[in-house]
Amino acid sequence: MIMSDEDATRALHALEGDSSARLQAALALGTAPDPRYVGRLVERCAVEPDFYVRDMLTWALTRHPASVTVPALVAELRSERAQARSQALHTLSKIGDRGAWPAITRELLTDDEDEVKRSAWRAAVVLVPENEVGELAAVLATQLGRGQRETQLSLSRALVALGEVIVPVLQAAAKDRRPRVRRHAVATERLLNDPDAGFEFAIEEAKRVVALGTDA
Repeated sequence: MIMSDEDATRALHALEGDSSARLQAALALGTAPDPRYVGRLVERCAVEPDFYVRDMLTWALTRHPASVTVPALVAELRSERAQARSQALHTLSKIGDRGAWPAITRELLTDDEDEVKRSAWRAAVVLVPENEVGELAAVLATQLGRGQRETQLSLSRALVALGEVIVPVLQAAAKDRRPRVRRHAVATERLLNDPDAGFEFAIEEAKRVVALGTDA
């Protein structure tokens, strides 16, 4: 589908309207993808306050050629705006082009902003080359025990997605002097072994294990 210049101009203008108008504009720009508008979509991602509109903007970007979107999104990873970095990472994870992997730096994986590093973890799991999975697991393990429960759950999910390679780093972290790190490591290994257990159950079990100083 090809959008006329007049319709495209109208859609771009609507990106500044109310949430309903912005949602429809993102839908229109994704339905009729045109590389000329990728920059505008990326810019809007950085400031869009509505979750559903951001999700539609991401979808619209995935409809465009990766050769155009990926460089624009990678450039956003250097932004001082946390939402710009987070949304760019999220969109890169949806595009799935492993050419973006070198841009997923340690700085992003350990970003001060929880939403940024959570997005970086998800992107990293999707984009990491097979021969760098172990190194990624080691970097992610440095974040064990940090943040609130939602952040810890995101990290556990990312680690579990890497598979058995995480076992040595989790076992090392389970001996950390900090109880919160030990609990998170034990809970993550529980989830790896029993994905149906649920994070809350795994955390409670981990608390018991750490308190008793046993693997029982």
